[in-house]
Amino acid sequence: MTDIARSTAAAPQSIFDSDWMIRVRRGSEALAIPIAALLVSALLFSVFLLALGKSPAQFYQLIWLGGFGTGFSWSNTLLRAAPVMLTALAVAIPARLGLTMIGGEGALVLGGFTAAAIAIPMIGGGASIVMHVLMFAGALAVGAAWVGIAGALRQFRGVNETISTLLLSYIAIAIMNFFVEGALRDPADPNKPSTKALESAEMIGKLPGIDVHWGLVFAIVACIAVYILMFRTTFGFACKIAGGNARAALAQGLPVGRLVIVATLIAGACAGMAGYFEIAAVHGKANASLASGYGFTGILVAFLARQHPLAIMPVAILFGGIAAAGGIIQRRMGLPDATVLLLQGLTFVVLLASETFYGRLTLFNPKARTDRT
Repeated sequence: MTDIARSTAAAPQSIFDSDWMIRVRRGSEALAIPIAALLVSALLFSVFLLALGKSPAQFYQLIWLGGFGTGFSWSNTLLRAAPVMLTALAVAIPARLGLTMIGGEGALVLGGFTAAAIAIPMIGGGASIVMHVLMFAGALAVGAAWVGIAGALRQFRGVNETISTLLLSYIAIAIMNFFVEGALRDPADPNKPSTKALESAEMIGKLPGIDVHWGLVFAIVACIAVYILMFRTTFGFACKIAGGNARAALAQGLPVGRLVIVATLIAGACAGMAGYFEIAAVHGKANASLASGYGFTGILVAFLARQHPLAIMPVAILFGGIAAAGGIIQRRMGLPDATVLLLQGLTFVVLLASETFYGRLTLFNPKARTDRT
């Protein structure tokens, strides 16, 4: 009997129970659950469309056509994906510290407004390079400071960062509207309140061969830089430790307060950069169109990407395509342009519900082999 037991223990292990396969299965969880959440969202939204008497097949076909079907569609998609990447980083960076900050919209709006305000006295002056350097620096500084306020409130006063960043976003929009409709309003534009517009020669140009501005390149570089910072440096490792257990991090001598402030400043700067490119490459002036919801879409993108900077890029492109298809859906199916926003909201709710499955499914979390004999 003893020999039989020993031979059984020494029997070769199934490939599906080997250590490397266990690691693969656990790692695939972060990919499989978000994809499943997307599929469930699509199924639920299909039920909603059927209730309205609309064809789900036509709806998703139009999303493909409007977002990815042609070169023009890709241009519109990437144009929307660039600011979403940056606002998603504004969510993902604090998340490394265990903070849920959703203030990307406010930092984008205030950063863009700051860039437009800085440009007013220099429009038409011929010093476009100096103007853009000052606009860029001002947008990043104000965006960083705006989200940094929430970080400071969280660290020194214990204010919930989710509530504070949400309220600060609405305050930022109100500040922009106050000046755009008042002291900084361009009298030459009587229809829509806005600041003085940049001249066409002063706008940032397009990338060679594609109708997308240089903000896309900056957004991609920012995603890669944040990945290196948060996953390949001691700063990022310290943020991970502090996010896992702040008390243990303090006991180990880590400057948790400084990490929180620096991380929120970087996050705000990313959103402020998005605001700069919206002014310098898209709108040319600050008005109500600046608050287009990119900051709120960035929240969904960051959660779906599991706060991973590299995963943010393809997810942002996906939702940029969905947003770009809003117009063709409205024309072909007679649905409101806000239909895609409803789809995004439903996806976010399903995604939040899917969080409960992490670590609970035996398919992805088998018991590791402990017997090494």
